Amino acid sequence: MEKQYVTYVNPIAEQRADPWVYLHTDGYYYFTASVPEYDRIIVRRAASVQGLTAAEERVVWRRRESGPMSQHIWAPEIHCIDGKWYIYFAAGERDDIWKIRPYVLECAGDKPMEDEWVEKGMMQKRNAASEAFTDFSLDMTTFEHRGERYAIWAEKRNNISNLYIDKMVNPWTIEGAEAMISTPEHPWEQIGFWVNEGAAVLKRNGKVFVAFSASATDHHYCVGLLTADENSDLRNPASWSKSPSPLFASSEETGQYGPGHNSFTVEDGQDIIVYHARPYKEIEGNPLYDPNRHARAQAFGWNADGTPHFGVPAGS
Repeated sequence: MEKQYVTYVNPIAEQRADPWVYLHTDGYYYFTASVPEYDRIIVRRAASVQGLTAAEERVVWRRRESGPMSQHIWAPEIHCIDGKWYIYFAAGERDDIWKIRPYVLECAGDKPMEDEWVEKGMMQKRNAASEAFTDFSLDMTTFEHRGERYAIWAEKRNNISNLYIDKMVNPWTIEGAEAMISTPEHPWEQIGFWVNEGAAVLKRNGKVFVAFSASATDHHYCVGLLTADENSDLRNPASWSKSPSPLFASSEETGQYGPGHNSFTVEDGQDIIVYHARPYKEIEGNPLYDPNRHARAQAFGWNADGTPHFGVPAGS
């Protein structure tokens, strides 16, 4: 009998790009994402993924008027680490809008929808002699593996956006011994811009998987996959292999374009990919400022070799 997957009415949130869904131990799903104005950080909470659609949305932080954290508030992620809540996000400066850096908010209370969020500042490197992150650094994610916490982020060097990994000292500091685990090497990663970004970690079947997004943020945007054995040294680039082609890409058949910058969660015992996509292919102007990247969700299965099978972006 063919397995029946949970289905969703999509989109689960309109005009919410780079969606992140975190299932907490309280049984609630916490959602955050980029808003089209790139000026604030929002959080929703619901007892189900579908329930996020109608859930109340709280603004937990707004951009500063000038200086750091005053422009391009991008791609927030919400996590609970050692009993405290953290939101990782990227931001630029009003006078230098492409000087993008990763920043952290902290909520020490146990009610992130109600309690105060405070700025922890820019992510730091332990004993860093210079500015912690250079050039264009964004999309920081974090995950725990075998008692240690790691960070993965995208950083542009020599005009190429690569993925880097490092261990974390605390929720706002990395060790400073990062390693590059992915660079755009295939044609599908180099359309418009040479880009690897938007990492999301999935651990199954004795493997550590990192889904990432590639190419420009128009209909060429797609999701690739890195794989490492769970027993390997995750900071060793040789531990990682990359899918030769994207695992999730635009679909003319379903009318969904540029799927990417995803997160993973679980519902009813099934693995769920949450991602954004547009319901049209052609875009006027810079796709970064097109507002209609909608948050979507769908269940996915697994291939015989133990790798995830995302299929195609589901229709509405």
